[in-house]
Amino acid sequence: MRLVFFGTPEFAVPTLQRLVTSPHEVVLVVSRPDRPVGRKQVLTAPPVVELARRLGLPVRQPRSLKGEAFAGELAGLKAAIGVVVAYGKLIPASVLDVFPRGFINLHPSLLPRYRGPSPIQWALVRGDKVTGVTTMMLDEGMDTGPLLLQKKVPIEPGETAEELASRLASLGADLVLETLDRLEAGTIEPHPQPEKGASVTPMLRRHFGEIDWSMTARQLVNRLRGFTPWPGLYTKFRGGRLKIHGLEEAPDQPRGDEPPGTVLEADASGIVVRCGRGTAVRVTDLQREGKRRMPADAFLIGERVARGERLG
Repeated sequence: MRLVFFGTPEFAVPTLQRLVTSPHEVVLVVSRPDRPVGRKQVLTAPPVVELARRLGLPVRQPRSLKGEAFAGELAGLKAAIGVVVAYGKLIPASVLDVFPRGFINLHPSLLPRYRGPSPIQWALVRGDKVTGVTTMMLDEGMDTGPLLLQKKVPIEPGETAEELASRLASLGADLVLETLDRLEAGTIEPHPQPEKGASVTPMLRRHFGEIDWSMTARQLVNRLRGFTPWPGLYTKFRGGRLKIHGLEEAPDQPRGDEPPGTVLEADASGIVVRCGRGTAVRVTDLQREGKRRMPADAFLIGERVARGERLG
């Protein structure tokens, strides 16, 4: 089938790579505009655009998909279907109606669980053991369209959002190809999503990374996994900010009633901190604001952290 691909971040790259080596024909790649990146705010193309240019594919980066002009441009391509992978904006009705076969969308969760923009992160934050990818027909809602295919995978112990996203991107690329092939062959039919078990994830914000020490050790470890690489976890420390890169449960620590955030131990193995419900975590890798990241033993050489000191 002739298709138009909509995608922006690294997560969408494996699918585009698979499409260009398949029997299907990518006639246009649509992505978000270039944006400033890094401290020097260098204007940088999205990963999907960089790949499309290397492959010699035509690219459009409209600031808005609304209006009849862009819909008319798409209609002129005479593509059969649109494929959307992490484009980053809702597709308006004027564009949804362009292609005879509609749009299929790849979503990195087992819908209807974890609709919205951050399903990978919240599967980890919530401590799920299983996740997966879903293809669905796109509608005007937030990940509410009829389901096509799903693939489940276990979440690995200690896996971060960055690592899980890489696995799901590869798995999803294969599922998109299977979905297109079976749609063309007429061997799958969309079916409505069940409302039972539906949830919507929020857009990630920087303040999500501030540690609430009243959470349990398990909850904090899961938040670090879910918020790596961004927004990460941080806490207040001696008037500044302390970023936490390594955190593990400390089940060997006796349960106690010290206020959450209290330092229980500080030695070469890490800084043990009291959390909610009497649990404790061991901080193993951290970074003072404006300083370099370092393991806890090196950090403690320059910072004399005392038992009883409070974080947060």
